[in-house]
Amino acid sequence: MKNRIKELREKFKLTQDELADKVDVSRQTIISLEKGKYNPSIMLAHKISQLFELTIEQVFIFDKEEEPENEK
Repeated sequence: MKNRIKELREKFKLTQDELADKVDVSRQTIISLEKGKYNPSIMLAHKISQLFELTIEQVFIFDKEEEPENEK
């Protein structure tokens, strides 16, 4: 799943540490999210989306090609 976290974080002039503090996760989690190595829980996705005043779909981009075979 792709996301716009880094772009939005920079637009809001937040460091990775500041964003992590605001959504109650570690800086390492933010780094992993920005690199696309970690898909957030629905609760974390909701917190991040609310912080940026966007919908989850505006922050997280679901790529159909990455969909696992058993979920098609």
